[in-house]
Amino acid sequence: MKKILVTGATGQIGSELTIALRSRYGDENVLATDKRPALNELTQSGSFCLLDVRDVSAINQVVEDNNIDTIFHLAALLSAVAEQKPQQAWDVNMNGLLNALEASRKHRCALFFPSSIAAFGTETPPMDTPQDTIQRPTTIYGITKVSGELLCDYYYHRFGVDARGLRYPGLISSSTLPGGGTTDYAVDIFYAAIKSQHYECFLRADTQLDMMYMPDAIDAAIHLMTAGSQQLKHRNAFNVTAMSFTPQQLAAEIQKHIPEFTITYSIDPLRQAIADSWPRHMNDSAARTEWGWQAQFDLPAMVKDMLEKITLK
Repeated sequence: MKKILVTGATGQIGSELTIALRSRYGDENVLATDKRPALNELTQSGSFCLLDVRDVSAINQVVEDNNIDTIFHLAALLSAVAEQKPQQAWDVNMNGLLNALEASRKHRCALFFPSSIAAFGTETPPMDTPQDTIQRPTTIYGITKVSGELLCDYYYHRFGVDARGLRYPGLISSSTLPGGGTTDYAVDIFYAAIKSQHYECFLRADTQLDMMYMPDAIDAAIHLMTAGSQQLKHRNAFNVTAMSFTPQQLAAEIQKHIPEFTITYSIDPLRQAIADSWPRHMNDSAARTEWGWQAQFDLPAMVKDMLEKITLK
């Protein structure tokens, strides 16, 4: 990677991945883009420009003008928001990806595409979910993710585009606020614990889901994109995971640091139904074997670090 383009750079993953890429490859070599303006470290540490990924000519122009050789394509509507706007979700998530893949084909770029546990469904084995298994998602977000996985594979086999990707679990970040995902509770809960010592959760207490702390998510993306091509059997849609817990278990871990913290539950039927269709724990042995994936944060380490970082804000 010499010249990198990040789409959706103001989002949960993009805002932290962009900074990590700039630290590694130089501020001048990482161009951040998004449909909405950036008012933070993204503009202070390097270049930023407005870009709607649905505009294929605009993507091609940005890639050409900046001699881009690698695209981290993160622009997407997340699960809960996508269910409220399914037509827009398809337009952004699928047409945006197709445009990024076309730009990669035309300009010979490598491309990173983040998939999700949402690419699975109720027919998927929920525990130790295999790398290769049935995928019948019931949400528009999940449908765009499994479609995106297949499209990336197609562009690799048909056109030779070096498209790679991960199936992320729920992501927890100390730097960015939630953006409409089903696992947002696992970020909101920390702010509530510090501010009011109480949180009302929109998922059931026993809703177990795969999760990952953002530093691991960023490391996984960069690690995959720098792995030797000959190592990769799957290339795209690797299961990656770090920890698996319920809201009740997360609250109990927070209470070790904030004993007065309490949690109650007011179930959101939409997000609960989405969560119930997702795996409880994925098998990420393919990622471990093919490119050496290994998470650094478990639940206690993540909770400790989150509380420390948010308290300092």
